[in-house]
Amino acid sequence: MAEPIRVVVTGAAGQIAYSLLYGIAKGDVFGKDQPLILVLLDIPPMYPVMEGVVMELQDCALPLLREVIASDKVEEAFKDIDVAILVGSMPRKEGMERKDLLKANVAIFKSQGSALDKFAKKTVKVLVVGNPANTNCLIASKSAPSIPKENFSCLTRLDHNRACSQVAMRCGVSSNSVKNVIIWGNHSSTQYPDVHHAKVNVGGAEKAAYDAVKNDAWLRGDFISTVQQRGAAVIKARKLSSAMSAAKAICDHMHDIWFGTKEGEFISMGVYAGGNSYGIPEDLIYSFPVQIKNKTWKIVDGLPINDFSRAKMDATAAELVEERDTALNFLSQ
Repeated sequence: MAEPIRVVVTGAAGQIAYSLLYGIAKGDVFGKDQPLILVLLDIPPMYPVMEGVVMELQDCALPLLREVIASDKVEEAFKDIDVAILVGSMPRKEGMERKDLLKANVAIFKSQGSALDKFAKKTVKVLVVGNPANTNCLIASKSAPSIPKENFSCLTRLDHNRACSQVAMRCGVSSNSVKNVIIWGNHSSTQYPDVHHAKVNVGGAEKAAYDAVKNDAWLRGDFISTVQQRGAAVIKARKLSSAMSAAKAICDHMHDIWFGTKEGEFISMGVYAGGNSYGIPEDLIYSFPVQIKNKTWKIVDGLPINDFSRAKMDATAAELVEERDTALNFLSQ
């Protein structure tokens, strides 16, 4: 059997982690023959809750789980880590300005980035989930100069899965019959869910999504706003943010990094924009269509972009540039 890999999950006492940890520990992400050491990190007031989560993970009696460690110290939690899933962040409180939220998160992701730089393996794969995910990811990467930028990504797979599911329901097919939807840009309400390059398998025949759905007005209107606003809709209904679906998306994202994407398919993730062929400003973490092989992602180049898409891609990029500039201003203070 392989040597165990060390995986840290931050915000480990929270509800996303509660749905996520079991999936990782039972082999859904890194494979059924890959043993794991799970490291749980959260802030000191949440330590007793984490101890309860540790007990439950032990009680699952999972053969791949070699050890579970709870910690409230980054230097301890990030030591020799192979994978870091950064779920914990400062949530937006009522009446909080977006820039106040950014400022609080810059401090968190600066300290976590520098801890990764000092203590984690240089090959560590870092996935940022805590919002604002794209900008938090950029700050973490900038704070860890000795770790390649390509090792950092942020989660837009939840938006991607939401878009797949909406198209599948509309066409009356299963969600795995829909492929190559794209989420462009920021994991926020400016994101652009794009199905111009998507394919839907209907009754054994593969069709372009626009031909399968046969409703351009829906695809250019309600479909986009439904995906953009889905997080808010879940909060309104549940009084809590998406947890089960977020955990599933994290598992999908990391599984694809580990095992690669299927031939002829691409998925969405927030990655470093340097060298992209779509005219997106370079110093951003922006969600692109990517293909993954040998644990290395590559932006899918050369997709034709129409004027409708271009405007939406540029609008979400503009929001990210503004977020980045505000965050970098805080970082230099």
